[in-house]
Amino acid sequence: MTRSEKAMSLFSQGFSCSQAVLAAFSEDFDLSEDDCLKISCAFGGGMGRRQLTCGAVSGALMVLGMKYGRAKGDDITKKVNTYKKTNEFFDAFKKQNGSLNCRDLLQGLDMNNAADLKKIEELNLFQTTCYKCVQDAVEIAEQVIADQPGS
Repeated sequence: MTRSEKAMSLFSQGFSCSQAVLAAFSEDFDLSEDDCLKISCAFGGGMGRRQLTCGAVSGALMVLGMKYGRAKGDDITKKVNTYKKTNEFFDAFKKQNGSLNCRDLLQGLDMNNAADLKKIEELNLFQTTCYKCVQDAVEIAEQVIADQPGS
C-alpha cells in the first residue's frame, strides 16, 4: 500500500486530514500509527475545527519536521532547511488547491455552523475537496523529500 493509499484509507475511516497524512508516514520515522494519530489529532479541521491552516497541510509539515527538523545538538542550518522545505510544500499545495486555509478550501463555509455544515455535506466537500487535499499533501510531501532525501 502506498502512503497515499494509506492516508486515503485512514481518512475514509473517519480520521482527520492531519491524522491521515502524518500516519501515512509512520513507518518512515519508526513511530507507531497510533502515536501519529494521537500527535496529529488536534490539528484536524484546520486546527481543532477552527478552519485555520488545513489539517492535511499541518500533517505534512509534521512529516517535514520529522525528516528535516532541528533537535538538540543540531546545527542551525537544519532549521533553515526545514523552513525552506516548508515553503516548497506551501507553494506546491497552494498552486494545486488555491489556498492553505481550511475555510477557503471549503468555499468559505463554516463547519461549526449548522447551516454551513449541511451545505458542506450537500456539496460533498469532505469527500471531494478534503479527500483531494489529503492526497495532495502526501504526494507533495513525498516530492519535497525526494528532492533532498538526506536529513
